[in-house]
Amino acid sequence: MIYLLGLISVFYGAIFLIPVVPIASNSSADSVYRVKIAPQSGLSAISQQLSDQGIPSNALIFQLAARGLFVGSKLKPGTYLLPTHASLGIILLQIARGDRVRESIAIIPGMTIWQLRKIIDAHPALIHQTKGMGSQELLQALNLSYPGDEGLFYPDTYIFDPDDSDLSIYRRASQAMQKQLNTAWEQKEATSPLKNPYELLILASIVEKETGRSSDRSQVAAVFINRLNLKMPLQTDPTVIYGIGPNFDGNLRKANLRKDSPYNTYMNKGLPPTPIAMPSKESLLAVIHPAKSDAIYFVARGDGSSHFSKTLQEHEKAVDQFQRKRSPTKTYSKP
Repeated sequence: MIYLLGLISVFYGAIFLIPVVPIASNSSADSVYRVKIAPQSGLSAISQQLSDQGIPSNALIFQLAARGLFVGSKLKPGTYLLPTHASLGIILLQIARGDRVRESIAIIPGMTIWQLRKIIDAHPALIHQTKGMGSQELLQALNLSYPGDEGLFYPDTYIFDPDDSDLSIYRRASQAMQKQLNTAWEQKEATSPLKNPYELLILASIVEKETGRSSDRSQVAAVFINRLNLKMPLQTDPTVIYGIGPNFDGNLRKANLRKDSPYNTYMNKGLPPTPIAMPSKESLLAVIHPAKSDAIYFVARGDGSSHFSKTLQEHEKAVDQFQRKRSPTKTYSKP
């Protein structure tokens, strides 16, 4: 018994006291050694991967140590920053905890597809499979059939391991958006003028871009729903701006409003052909459950909120008050 206890003490002492990680760092960060464990790797495979990356590892000793620490089935894949000069026991426990390097990409509500693609293309931790792909190529790679790739990716923060594929980020984000879109569409009222989930996505993206304060979201949605029901043009600046493209200089001119394009909702009735941004869950639900309102106009107050009007005359007064800064007491006739 004493001999056995002695052997156990030597074994555990060896795996925790004998360093196996090189002293010299192979990472840009000091005092750490970077290694990567592939998914679905068994103990022998992990031992070999460590050995291939410069950490001496005997397969038999590695397996005995992992089982002796009761982590043989708990080792997780990923990229790890191991302390330089660390022992086998220390790195086994770190890998079992999953204490690994994680990266993230945030899709912000209202972000456009060209903004998203620029961010993903520039992320240094991703393998760039989609860089240079056109819109339809990306959709084909994701097995999606839509007129374009705008609006299809759900705003959220996506955590991933280094050297993951950018395609996997697009796939996760598109699946998340499809789930939210389907959930919202199931709640659609029979009186809604929207014909399919894609129209919901389009209108939700407009609401997202037009809403300065979240509490106004359902009222903004109501204005656009009312206009669709009345066969009125939506007359919304964000669609015109989107039609100008990523080179828009921030100054919307009258000439832009007079230039016909599929996204000019001053000249064309109905919805534009595609979404104009990535809408949030809140915007999707606002379109499905718009406020009970007869308003068909709104104008920004300048504090992030909007003023809603039922008539053109009331709207003109609000424009004077909040935009033109003239006295709201003056009356206006319809032009």
